[in-house]
Amino acid sequence: MIESINAFIKKESSAGILLVLATICALLLKNSVFSEIYSGFLHTHVEVRVGDLQIAKPLLLWVNDGLMAIFFFLIGLEVKREVLEGHLSSVRQVVLPGVAAMGGMIVPALVFIAFNHGNSFAMKGWAIPTATDIAFALGVLSLLGTRVPLSLKVFLLALAIIDDLGAIIIIALFYTNDLSTLSIIIASIALSILFVMNRIGVALKGAYILVGVLLWVSVLKSGVHATLAGVALAFMIPLHCTSRKGRRFSMNQEMEHDLHNWVVFLILPLFAFVNAGVDLRGISLAEMINPVPIGIMLGLFLGKQLGVFGFSWLAIKSGFASLPTDSSWKQLYGVSILTGIGFTMSLFVDTLAYDDTQMFLYADKLAVLVGSFVSGLVGYLVLRIAR
Repeated sequence: MIESINAFIKKESSAGILLVLATICALLLKNSVFSEIYSGFLHTHVEVRVGDLQIAKPLLLWVNDGLMAIFFFLIGLEVKREVLEGHLSSVRQVVLPGVAAMGGMIVPALVFIAFNHGNSFAMKGWAIPTATDIAFALGVLSLLGTRVPLSLKVFLLALAIIDDLGAIIIIALFYTNDLSTLSIIIASIALSILFVMNRIGVALKGAYILVGVLLWVSVLKSGVHATLAGVALAFMIPLHCTSRKGRRFSMNQEMEHDLHNWVVFLILPLFAFVNAGVDLRGISLAEMINPVPIGIMLGLFLGKQLGVFGFSWLAIKSGFASLPTDSSWKQLYGVSILTGIGFTMSLFVDTLAYDDTQMFLYADKLAVLVGSFVSGLVGYLVLRIAR
């Protein structure tokens, strides 16, 4: 188990480096003479038509609605596997990261609300600081090597998975537009077909993918955010099944393995590249101290660490959970700070909350980057000296 976790973390740390490079490239292009070329690239018109069915979107939305659905599909596969037979498969294993994740969503949201209550438009962003970017957080942990015990790495991994599940629920409940009854009916039919395929033991990946594409298109047209189709499809993928040749295998794990590198080394860096292009020339100090960016920055840096560490402390002191093996309170606090690295997930929720408008002159997106950077730096320093 130790080797598989370390291999996973190694991949995530490499992905974190790519995310940083993609972000730097986006910032350089947006704030240079190539700004118009960069903006033109984001708004390149891409259209797919089959008969009367047409999907026409700028490239930016194909990434956010299409490729990110694959990312959420991978998250769904990981959540299902961890819940059924992994780090979240028993009450004892799930208590501490579950309680910590709950605190890491509640407290940052309250911090944001404290600064923005009374402004209905601004309040759409209350969920922005509740997210954790697993690639970046585990990437920072990997820089510390053996200074951080394996138990804390497992704790952060489990917390981030539960955090992602929370983000999925938040998107489903709070970021859904006007609904199309016909599209929802078609999506329900597609989901029912997937459920029947699972129950009767269909072991063909292509069949699930084909129906999954139909599910994605119908959800995209329904008003529910298209990324949720990825999660729904993942939950219908069999954990274990038998092929026609009698081979017993885990379709869930095989799909995870097939997709993981594509997601962490292509989809997430591309998402960062198209969404992190903040025009710094239009942002002043006055813009950054407005309630929305302040709520995001403090929500990520203060809210996440207070929520995760505070709820963990309560769970441990009350006897419902125990401190991760071979770790100290200082190390747990350092990991709690790292959960404030929201980055890609926070940027994604930001695009949903404010519909990618420039109402805040990019200050909201810059706040995500600043809050994530400070959380990563301070968390690293605390863990560097903690014993």
